[in-house]
Amino acid sequence: MNARSRILSWDATTAIEALAAAESALWSWSPGEDSLRFTGATRPLGLGPLAPECSGAGFVALTLPQDRALAEALLKPQAEGTEIAIRLRMRGTETSLWRGVWLEDGLRAAGLVALETKFAGADKDALTGLLDRRTFLARAAEAAACQGDMEMVVADVDRLNRLNEALGHERADLVLAALGSRLAAAFSDSAWPARVGEDEFAIILPRGAGGNGQRLRDALEQPLRVAGFDIYPTVSVGSVAFEGGPDSPDASELLRRAELAIGSAKALGRSGTAVYGKALESDSLSRLALEGDLRNAFVRGEIEPFFQPIVNLNTGAVAGFEALARWRHPKRGLVPPDEFLGLTQEMGLMNDLGLMMMTRSSRQLGDWLKRHPQAGHLFCSVNLSVGEIERPHLVEDVARIIQETGLPHGALKLEVTEGDIMRDTEKAAVILQKLKDVGASLALDDFGTGFSSLSYLARLPFDTLKIDRYFVLTMDKDEGSAKIVKSVVNLGRDLNLEVVAEGVENASLAALLLDAQCHYGQGFGYAPALPAGDAEVYLNESLSDGSAPLKARSG
Repeated sequence: MNARSRILSWDATTAIEALAAAESALWSWSPGEDSLRFTGATRPLGLGPLAPECSGAGFVALTLPQDRALAEALLKPQAEGTEIAIRLRMRGTETSLWRGVWLEDGLRAAGLVALETKFAGADKDALTGLLDRRTFLARAAEAAACQGDMEMVVADVDRLNRLNEALGHERADLVLAALGSRLAAAFSDSAWPARVGEDEFAIILPRGAGGNGQRLRDALEQPLRVAGFDIYPTVSVGSVAFEGGPDSPDASELLRRAELAIGSAKALGRSGTAVYGKALESDSLSRLALEGDLRNAFVRGEIEPFFQPIVNLNTGAVAGFEALARWRHPKRGLVPPDEFLGLTQEMGLMNDLGLMMMTRSSRQLGDWLKRHPQAGHLFCSVNLSVGEIERPHLVEDVARIIQETGLPHGALKLEVTEGDIMRDTEKAAVILQKLKDVGASLALDDFGTGFSSLSYLARLPFDTLKIDRYFVLTMDKDEGSAKIVKSVVNLGRDLNLEVVAEGVENASLAALLLDAQCHYGQGFGYAPALPAGDAEVYLNESLSDGSAPLKARSG
C-alpha cells in the first residue's frame, strides 16, 4: 500500500474515533432478532446503559415516557427504502435525532443518531429559518404517533406571483422572510412552524388550542413595508384535524389533505378558510376530470369569445367590444370563467388560449366590419395573459392575424397588465413597439391597482388606459375613488391616451364619467359579455337607435 492509500484508508478504530469526536453513533435494528446494536459515542446520547446491544423493550423503557410512542414507531417494521427521521429524548440527556432507512425488504433498519444540536441548521429553510418541508413532515409523523387530538394548519400566501411580477423575486423573498419571522414569533417551537412550499407555511398544534387557523392568519396578515412599497399580505388557510395513534394517517397524507382544503379556501376568494372533509376528495376528483375536459375543449373548439360592448360616453354609440373567454361544456353547459381560467393557467395553456382568442375575435370583428360599415372604427380588445407578452412569436402571430383578417390599423387592441410591464420595462417597451408597428393598438389594463410608475406611461406606446372597475363602482359614494377616476382621465388626456372606465353599472355612473370627460364606458349597465350572435344584435340595435341602451339604475 503506498502512502496515499494509507492516508485514505479507514479502519474500524478510525471510524469509531470519528463518531466519538462528533458525539454520534451508528445503529442497526433487526426486528426478527429483537436486537438493537450501537457503535460510537453512546454515552453522550444517553444510550450508554444499552450499548452495545439491547432489546426493543429495553430501548423503549429508556426513553422518556412522553416519547415512548415515537420509540415504538422507530422500531415498527416498514417497507424497504422507507426513511426514518425521529426526535427522541432518552433519560438524562438532550433530544437526539435518529435518521436511517429500512433495508433488505424491511428486515433491518440502520442509520445514525446524534444530538439534535449537531444537526442545527441542516433542517431549516434557508430563506425563513423555519423548518423545511422534509423536517416538518418528520415532526408531523412524531405528532401522529402520539395519542391526542391534533390539527395541522397550512397557510398559502395569496397572489405571490403578483408580488414576484411587481417587486421582483429578490424583494418578494424579503416579504416571505418577514412572514417567516412573524410565524416563528407567534408560535412556540412545539408548534413546529415551517415553510412547506414556495408560498406555504404550516404548523401543528393540539386541536382547539385557541383557534389555530385564526392565530396563523393574525400572524401573517399584518402590513409590512418592503423596498418603499406598503404590502398587505393575505393568506388562504386550510386545516385538517386528526387523532394521533397507530391508526393516524401518515404525515404526507395529512399535508395533502390540508393543501386540498387550501384549494377550497382559494375558491372563496382572498383570505378564505376551509377545513378538510371527505367532500373535498370528490371535488378533487371532479377537478381531475375537469382538467381532462379542458384539454379536449381546446381541441374541440368549445372555448369561444364572448363580447362585452364598450360605449363612447359622449355619443352613446358602440365603439368596440372586449373579448372574454367562455367555455361551452357539452354536459355542464356554460362554465364560469373563474372555474377554468385559473386551471388553464396551472396547466400551462394560457398562451394557447390567448392565441385562440386573438384569432377568433379578429375574424369576428372583420366579419362585423364588412357587414356593418356604418359602425365606423369598431375595435376589439383582447387580454394578453400574464407573461404572454414575452411569448416567442407573439409579434409574428399578431401580424399574421391582422393580415389574414384584413383588420384596419388599430382595430385589434391588446390589453396588458402593469405587472407585465414592471417586470422588465425595457424589454416590454421593445415588444410593445413591435406590436404597434404590425398594426395592433395597446391598452394598459386596470391602471392604478398595481405599483404604477408614471415614467413608463410617457415612454411606452399605449393608446388607452383602462380604469379598474372598483374605482368606477364606488365613485358616487367614495370621494377618494372619484378623485382617482378624474385624475386618471386627466392624465390620459395630457398624454393623448383614450380612457376606458370599467364597471359602469347604471346611467348615474355614466353621467359622472361623462362630466369627468372620460372617453369610453364598459359594464353591466350596458350589457354583460354576449355570445357573438347576441353581440351583433346589440350592435344593430345601437346603430338603429343611435345609442347603446343603458340601465337607469342598478337592480
